Amino acid sequence: MKEIVPTPPAIVHNEQQAVLGLFQKYVVPSYGRFELVLARGQGSHLWDVNGKRYLDLGGGIAVCSLGHANAEITEALVEQSRRMVHVSNLYYHEPQGRLAQQIVRHLAPGKVFFSNSGAEANEGLYKLARKFGHDEGRFEIITALNSFHGRTLAGIAATGQEKVKKGFEPAVQGFKHVPYNDLQAMRDAITPATVAILIEGVQGEGGIAPASPEYLLGLRQLCDERRILLLMDGVQCGHFRTGRFQSFQRLLEGIAGAEKFLPDGVSMAKSLGGGFPIGAFWVREEHHGVKLCDLLGPGTHATTYGGTPLGCAVANKVFEVIERDRLADNARATGAWMKAELEKLAGQFPHVIKGVRGLGFMLGLELAEHIPAFENTGKVASLNFVNRLHDAGVLTVPSGTHVVRFLPALNLRREDAAEGVALITGVVKAIA
Repeated sequence: MKEIVPTPPAIVHNEQQAVLGLFQKYVVPSYGRFELVLARGQGSHLWDVNGKRYLDLGGGIAVCSLGHANAEITEALVEQSRRMVHVSNLYYHEPQGRLAQQIVRHLAPGKVFFSNSGAEANEGLYKLARKFGHDEGRFEIITALNSFHGRTLAGIAATGQEKVKKGFEPAVQGFKHVPYNDLQAMRDAITPATVAILIEGVQGEGGIAPASPEYLLGLRQLCDERRILLLMDGVQCGHFRTGRFQSFQRLLEGIAGAEKFLPDGVSMAKSLGGGFPIGAFWVREEHHGVKLCDLLGPGTHATTYGGTPLGCAVANKVFEVIERDRLADNARATGAWMKAELEKLAGQFPHVIKGVRGLGFMLGLELAEHIPAFENTGKVASLNFVNRLHDAGVLTVPSGTHVVRFLPALNLRREDAAEGVALITGVVKAIA
C-alpha cells in the first residue's frame, strides 16, 4: 500500500496565495469574499487547501440540500450526462415533464416554467403579473421592506433594501415597498395600477423574519378583493427548508382558514437542484376567472438553459432522496432541536445573543446591539461573529448587521448539529 505523504505547509500556503492571486487578477470583485480557499466537501463538511475541516451550516446559502459530494446526485449527473445534457426548449424531454409534475404535486394544479436561477424565476413572475394586468393598464408590484428578490435590474427594483440599488439608478419602474407583516400598510399602498403583491414566506436576507399566519391569510383576502395576484418568493425559504415544501405551508399549519390559502405564483431555486443551478416558477391553474398557467404563451417568455435534461434529472433525484429519507421531517425536528439549544444559549448570554428566529433549517441568531468585543473593528456585528465562527470551524453567512444565518443541508445529522451548537457556544463564551 502506497504511503500517503502529507503536503508540506509551505506548499499548501503557496496554493492558497496562488488561488487568491488568480481571483484578484481575473475575477470581477463584486463579492466581499472571506479569505478561505475551499478544496473539497463531503456531507455537511468542507475542507480548505490547508486541510482545515469546517462544519458547513450555510449550505452555499441554502443551496446544498443534500450536502456536498452526495453520491446519488453524482450518479444522477453522470447517468444523465451519458444520455443527453442539453436540448433546446423547442423539444420535449421526460426529465423536465417529470420535474414539473413533482412541483405541481407539492403545490396545487397549475404549470411550471424552468429557469437557471432564483432571480430569473422572479423575473418570470414579474412578466406573468404584467401580462395579467396589461389590458387594464395595471403593472405595479408591491413588495416588502427588507425583502430580497435578486440582483437583476428588476430584481433590485423589487428588493426592499436601498443598499442593493445604489449606483444603478434610475430604477426599473413599477415597484413599491411597504413594511413586512403590516397588512394595513399593504392595503394602503394599493392603487388602480397595482397588479400583484410579492413577498417571501420567511425573509432570508432580511434577518430570518417569518410572515405571520394572519398576514398571509389577510394578503390572500386582500388580493381576492382587489383582483390582484399574490406571488411568493420561495427561492431561499422553499424546497422543504422549513419542514414543508414551501414555507407558507409550514407557517399555516393548524391555522383556521389555511385551506383557503393558495398563492397565484411561487418562485424557487437554490435547494431545488441540490447545488446544480436550476430555478423555476409555478403558476396557479386558474384564478380571477383567468387561466393563469397559460398566460405566458409561445413567444412571451423563454430561456436557453432553463430546464435542461441534466438539471432536471438532478432535481428529480433531489426530490426522490428528500422524500425517501424524510428529510423535511429532519429539517423540522433537528432544526427545532438546534433552535431550542440556541435559545438556551441566548438565555445564558443575553448580552451577546438577543434572540433566535426562524423555523426548520432556516434559523437566525440575533446578536445584541452592543458587543464590546466587536467595537473598533470597523465591521458590523454579524460579520464579526461569522469570522469568529470560521476560526472555530463553522461556515455560515450573515443576514443584515445583527443576524447570523444557519441554512444547513436538509440531511444534517443530529451529531453534526450538536457539534455546531458546541462550536457556536464556544464562540459566544469567548466574546462574552
